[in-house]
Amino acid sequence: MTEGGRDDAGEILIVTGMSGAGRSTVADALEDMGWYVVDNLPPQMLRPLLELSGMASAALPRVAAVVDVRGGGLFTELPEVTRALRAVRGQVRVVFLDASDDVLVRRYEAVRRPHPLQEDGTVVDGLRRERERLTAIRENADIVIDTSDFNVHQLASHVVDLFRQSGSARHTLTVMSFGFKYGLPVDADMVADMRFLPNPYWVEDLRALTGQDAAVSEFVLAQPGAVEFLDAYTHAVTPVLEGYQRENKRHSVIAIGCTGGKHRSVAMAAALAERLESVPGVAVRVTHRDMGRE
Repeated sequence: MTEGGRDDAGEILIVTGMSGAGRSTVADALEDMGWYVVDNLPPQMLRPLLELSGMASAALPRVAAVVDVRGGGLFTELPEVTRALRAVRGQVRVVFLDASDDVLVRRYEAVRRPHPLQEDGTVVDGLRRERERLTAIRENADIVIDTSDFNVHQLASHVVDLFRQSGSARHTLTVMSFGFKYGLPVDADMVADMRFLPNPYWVEDLRALTGQDAAVSEFVLAQPGAVEFLDAYTHAVTPVLEGYQRENKRHSVIAIGCTGGKHRSVAMAAALAERLESVPGVAVRVTHRDMGRE
């Protein structure tokens, strides 16, 4: 035990979320990365698991527990159990997997299995009941992953990017470009709109290129307000990232949007990520959600 009674040996990850959103895929990916994974664990068993991982920290440095509505009435105690665990051990994170109802219905239809909460109703009835039960858990999750647009391979790759070892970093920041016409990223902690800049789409020589091409990036960054935005936003976000570290929030997403997610947002996301790499304790990665969708 460390000073003040905190036991920080190892790391506990609680994986939960909507049925059909990809918990099994996430569990498999974590196991492939060397995590010790326990599936369908009642929340009341999390404390004994935490104590075990503390005693065997060398053998169990990172433990993931999949907890979901299959636990029945026991599942309702997850928020209370999680708060108690965090009071004892800082290295406890909750990952919530979500997807749109229409995607979840299609997945259930593909496997021809009933939803665990649908009873005598339909899959939609089960999803509605599940969302009602999970509202508080989702609101307090450390990481929310929307799997609506992921296949199993893309989701596994995303998990690897999120949870691979990042050296001494206390916080992992994802800077994500996206297109507003495809909808806001549901897992974004902060959103910035690049539609105040001229669109390279209307420049014939740049239309077929992306924000990853030097010509587009140079065009975007040369526009009035572009560098000023980067300076101001970096200054505004830095204390937020420092606060996340103090509050043991281990991951966050900054979403940078433009109309289609191809030019302005891609170039500005890369430029912002480069600046934020200087924030102490933060490991920065860049993803482009919608590039190539047009």
